[in-house]
Amino acid sequence: MRAFLRGAVLAAALLVAGCQQEAQGSTPRAEKAAPAKPPSTDITAEDYAMQPLPRGFVRLKDAFGGVHRVEVEIAATPDARTRGLMWRKELADGKGMLFLFPSEDVQGFWMRNTLIPLDMLFISSDLRIAGIVSRAEPRTLNSRSVGLPSQYVLEVPGGWTEKVGVRKGTAVEFEGVSGVRIVP
Repeated sequence: MRAFLRGAVLAAALLVAGCQQEAQGSTPRAEKAAPAKPPSTDITAEDYAMQPLPRGFVRLKDAFGGVHRVEVEIAATPDARTRGLMWRKELADGKGMLFLFPSEDVQGFWMRNTLIPLDMLFISSDLRIAGIVSRAEPRTLNSRSVGLPSQYVLEVPGGWTEKVGVRKGTAVEFEGVSGVRIVP
């Protein structure tokens, strides 16, 4: 009977010690319980954490002879181009994002996780605006395109191009962009 009691006390002591380890967070990995629910399939801003993007400027002439300089983040990699301006809650006038593609092609953009309306300026390889999509509706999967080849796309706040008088055919200049490597 004493041997039985000693065994029961030893088993109880091991059980208590195991419970204390678990409460302190030092349970061996093999004994940890599985998560209560599967990971969410909803995409959030945290899922797309990225390193800061290179910066530069885009200069655009308006219909009245004025010049507008836009400070841009440069999206030149597949991940940066995919992320774009998703999850941004605001974009100030004079700011934007410049998408660099390896070659000229008909580009299309969707805005599923983009929270703000944007103007999209599609720029040909000869640095002229091929077309503009104004005030693209946020949070949709509708593809936006001008149906003409472009190698670059500039996104700025919705309504900005109309406000400053930038039009199709406008000449564009890049500053601080030539050293950025475009990744296919």
